[in-house]
Amino acid sequence: MDNFNVDNDRDQVKRLCFEGAWAWFLEICFWCCVIAFVMYLLRRVFEGPFYRRTNRIDGKVVIVTGCNTGIGKETALELARRGARLYMACRDAARCEAARLEIIERTQNPNVFNRTLDLASLSSVRQFAERFLAEEDRLDILINNAGVMATPRKLTVDGFEQQLGINHLGHFLLTNLLLDRLKKSAPSRIVVVSSAAYMFGRINKNDLNSEKKYWPFFGAYAQSKLANILFTRKLAELLKDTSVTANCLHPGIVRTELMRYNNCLCFLKTIFHLITRSPKAGAQTTLYLALDPKFDALSGGYYEYMLRLPLLPWARNKEMANWLWEESEKMVGLKHNDDESKLTNITTVQVIKDEQ
Repeated sequence: MDNFNVDNDRDQVKRLCFEGAWAWFLEICFWCCVIAFVMYLLRRVFEGPFYRRTNRIDGKVVIVTGCNTGIGKETALELARRGARLYMACRDAARCEAARLEIIERTQNPNVFNRTLDLASLSSVRQFAERFLAEEDRLDILINNAGVMATPRKLTVDGFEQQLGINHLGHFLLTNLLLDRLKKSAPSRIVVVSSAAYMFGRINKNDLNSEKKYWPFFGAYAQSKLANILFTRKLAELLKDTSVTANCLHPGIVRTELMRYNNCLCFLKTIFHLITRSPKAGAQTTLYLALDPKFDALSGGYYEYMLRLPLLPWARNKEMANWLWEESEKMVGLKHNDDESKLTNITTVQVIKDEQ
């Protein structure tokens, strides 16, 4: 009889633990833990590797564009932590100053400077370069980080489509204006933040300014990111044997303000928050290209997750890179338009004839 009661008690305990509400509760907890673990693993995969080397760059002069928030801010923070003499080149001086003070407080590096640079204005780019060249005798690292993505169609101060103007032309002019200082400071580096969106881009020779047709992401943005890569590769070719290297990268899908103009991407960003990269993770490939000693000798590459990746054929097109370089020179005023030069010559000849 006692054994029978003991068995009944055991059966009753089993039913209490593994049947009814308890069973449902335990199963739900189990699957929640499994899902959480899988999401954690996915998060780690999407975050990618971090640059772990501890090499410092004390006293080296660095410019980072667009660094008051997001990837640029994380890049600037780490470079300041490693001893850089850092110039923060931003459009919004007030937000840049707030970020500068925060970086100084967190790194205890007082050599962090706020400088206004509006890449949508060629005049602002020239003013920034002129002031910098007057202040510094050297430039060790130039990081072209600033950019906009999938914006409604707008024009820059100089009349260029905004994404082409800011993402490509502004940085094209800035880099060229600072090129002699980079050469003087060699070994030095140029790092260009591009995007895997270049895969959807084509350089439209007949409508570079997107006047006939405008697609915010797959058209104008993708074209500007392809232009970044073609520019970097042409730059690497021109700088061969100068000890100035140029490389570009895709930072990954990162939770930054860059997505603010695209409702679809913002919606996806909210859903997939756990599997998109943090700004700190997104900055790692930039830091890798800016800091790793081996890039004193490596140039012209395209990187993601700190790995060099092959480029699609249209991003390796030398003829297109040459055309874009020459066209960009004309657009930013580094080289006079051939048609304008011919017109000037014709006018000069006509004036001489009239005087005779």
